[in-house]
Amino acid sequence: MNCPYTAREDASNGPVLVVDPLVQDLDGETARLRDAGPLARIELLGVPALTVTRHSLARQLLVDPRLVKDIDVWGLWQRGEVTHDWPLIGMIDAGRSMFTVDGAEHRRLRTKTSQALTPRRLEEIRPAIEKFTEELLDALAEHAERSEDGVVDLKTVFAQPLPMRVVGMLMGVGEAEHPMLMRRYEAFFSMLTPQEERLALLAELDVFYTDLVREKTARPTDDLTSALILAEEGGEPLTEEEVVGNLKAMVAAGHETTIGLILNAVRALLTHPDQLRKVLDGEIPWETVIEETLRWDTPTTHLLMRFATEDIQVGDDVIPKGEGVVISYRAIGRDTGQHGADADAFDITRPTPIRHMSFGHGPHICPGAGLSRVEAGIALPALFERFPALRAAVPDEEISKLPVMTQNDLAAFPVLLHG
Repeated sequence: MNCPYTAREDASNGPVLVVDPLVQDLDGETARLRDAGPLARIELLGVPALTVTRHSLARQLLVDPRLVKDIDVWGLWQRGEVTHDWPLIGMIDAGRSMFTVDGAEHRRLRTKTSQALTPRRLEEIRPAIEKFTEELLDALAEHAERSEDGVVDLKTVFAQPLPMRVVGMLMGVGEAEHPMLMRRYEAFFSMLTPQEERLALLAELDVFYTDLVREKTARPTDDLTSALILAEEGGEPLTEEEVVGNLKAMVAAGHETTIGLILNAVRALLTHPDQLRKVLDGEIPWETVIEETLRWDTPTTHLLMRFATEDIQVGDDVIPKGEGVVISYRAIGRDTGQHGADADAFDITRPTPIRHMSFGHGPHICPGAGLSRVEAGIALPALFERFPALRAAVPDEEISKLPVMTQNDLAAFPVLLHG
């Protein structure tokens, strides 16, 4: 697939920005989306949509009850112009879960997940995350020692397995299954995967999670899967389909966003050594690094999709009934109206608070946001404490993005641990 950035003219609606599935110029594309205005017309693999590129407008629309997750509201879906042949459909028509419903049903499906990820619960699992981190840092050192040139891939050895171990522990998924899940999710998101293969991957994941739910139904344990299955007194139990849908989405979101956060933070610090020094000297806390990374290089590039139940007036524009709306979080994170004229710069010394919405806003705000922050808050200082001379093994411009339209992830991050 060779689809560099292009723009085309729609006779009735003006310019349309064609989002590059291979992510060959993410910074340039982000700037073009931002320059197109608060509500821009885009094309995703041949499918038209509107996208939100401004912080204030996103805050407004993410709590607007007229924008819903129900795919049956989507005009293109109703008319059969979008089918399961579209490569991105699995991110929208993903089965019944807290990610695909709204209102009271959303609250019912989300409650137990939120209860399992409270700040108190996150503190309880902190020792386990620290243990996983130390084990993976040992693995990094071992891989580097075995490598002829000392180069090791920070993604595959550290940033990718860490959040999978954590979410696997929470869900009650055995460690032996983690490599399989990582491979399948990466193939699912990749734009290089043929759609027939992607649909087969989804079917395999359905079987895996259904088997897991049935096992936990028969023999519940102290994990989130069992909590989702077991109804609270007086509460309505989740169906098997609902538990499976929640698990599929939670594992995907729970490890993909954290991979991006860890790698993007390391990359930002290594390309800004003066700022790295301030962090290592204790002048700037790691929490600030995490929040600036979330703003500047968001783990999620574009979030698909909400649908208008009626015409929605947005300034001089209208979101037509049945239109699909994408939230472009990376463009929002670079919004100069919210973050200042230097929004394109990574700067952990910003004089104003770093207020972003990279984990969303409103009822559908990411339930795993706190978990991702805790993982990064453990992993990043531990990595640099163990390997203070860490540096990239290739020039920054040679580090390529994974060909994924929705997640901001690197294909690999080769590093040298000792400079």
